[in-house]
Amino acid sequence: MKPVERTEILELGEYEEVREHFRRRVIELKRLRRVPLGGNITVLFENRDTVLYQIQEMLRTERITREDAIMHEIETYNELLPGKDELSATIFIEFPERSERERMLVALAGIEGKFFLDVEGVRIVARNETRGMLSDRTTAVHYVKYPLGPAAVAAIRSPKANVMLGVDHPAYRAETVLVRRTLEEIANDLS
Repeated sequence: MKPVERTEILELGEYEEVREHFRRRVIELKRLRRVPLGGNITVLFENRDTVLYQIQEMLRTERITREDAIMHEIETYNELLPGKDELSATIFIEFPERSERERMLVALAGIEGKFFLDVEGVRIVARNETRGMLSDRTTAVHYVKYPLGPAAVAAIRSPKANVMLGVDHPAYRAETVLVRRTLEEIANDLS
């Protein structure tokens, strides 16, 4: 997937003018790309539009205008883009109550290596891209990539693909079948 380039980034004033329209479009896109995995984990399959939106929102929120800082955000978020024959996702571990969240982040230590896709019966373990991992706990946000071979790419592009998303950790196990509309959306990432 082509990385986001500096020339695509709008200055803060320009972005404010188009933000509401862009935001609505990306929210709808994310709705198609967001998959609940059990009751407390959500997986968002990333693409160029979701990454561009994150960059623009980060620049807006942090009021970033220095060129070196803008380039740093672009480089950082471009790492979320999937490479050839892979899918990329941000995984959110969501426990609303603080005490339960803290307890579960400890209980879920090591979950980073436990996410997978099952494509037509073949399990593809996600490659953890999250930096600064801790040995005694996990973090609430993870970045992963699912390296796909040619057979998995062809299956995902197929209108009859059977693809399941899962996590297999002693403290949290869940699986969900990806619906047709989500598969159609993420198949675009494999073009």
